[in-house]
Amino acid sequence: MQTLYEWDFNGQNDDAIAEILEKNLGEFGPGLENREFPRQLVGGVLEHRETLDTIITKAAPEWPIAQIAMVDRNILRLGLFELIYGDHQAVPPKVAINEAIELAKSFGGESSGKFVNGVLGTVYRELGEPGKDHAKRDGNEPAKEEEYVGSVIFRRAPEGIVWAMVHDIFNHWTFVKGGRQPDESPEDAALREVREEVGISGVIRGELGENRYPATNEAGEKVLRRVTYFLVESEDAELHLETGGGLTDARWVPMDEVRKQKHYEDTNHIIDAAMQKIVQGP
Repeated sequence: MQTLYEWDFNGQNDDAIAEILEKNLGEFGPGLENREFPRQLVGGVLEHRETLDTIITKAAPEWPIAQIAMVDRNILRLGLFELIYGDHQAVPPKVAINEAIELAKSFGGESSGKFVNGVLGTVYRELGEPGKDHAKRDGNEPAKEEEYVGSVIFRRAPEGIVWAMVHDIFNHWTFVKGGRQPDESPEDAALREVREEVGISGVIRGELGENRYPATNEAGEKVLRRVTYFLVESEDAELHLETGGGLTDARWVPMDEVRKQKHYEDTNHIIDAAMQKIVQGP
């Protein structure tokens, strides 16, 4: 954290980061055996800082990144990097969050610990609370529900069946989804989201099932998001990703490669249902 603070304070000069880190390792960690770990952390934060800052902005929209205290924003960068890109076996997500909160309490202002906890907690819930046993939630789910629609989009390409997948700011490959407008049927909403998010048209080939997960909506409310997924077939080959909205990439993925992508495990039943319908045919 000290190294990132100095880097930020001195104008975010990437060329100076290695020298700053080695100086701090010599001053604050003379007995540290594993010096590669802090190097990986600092290097990872710099490599992904644009994505990390985008996530911070989405999780704390009332706080532009430049207005967040320098200590707090660099603690958030570190915590988010471990939460999203880190080895969860070596550093479980809850441990990463708790370590960041303790850093904020020790080196930040009076409310820093609470602020860091709020931001990282929001991201943790958006990730589906990795490492937590959801079967033991004891019914403590948000009372308010939001109705979403999602689409597993496929195309019959010359090389075989391919699926359109989108990459989100949490480093997962997932499927097109979004909110349903009051005057829309679920099917119309699904096709609209396909057009808006990836710029293609399609035909619905069936319903695949539902997925539910806790989330934080744009108003900052804790909600239970219910997503009804549809299977959509398209003949359009070129994807045009909608800018913003938390998505960073879109691509066609061979159907037999879908499960190999880093995806949300709670959509596996949707993936299974889509594969079964495609194999069975119309």
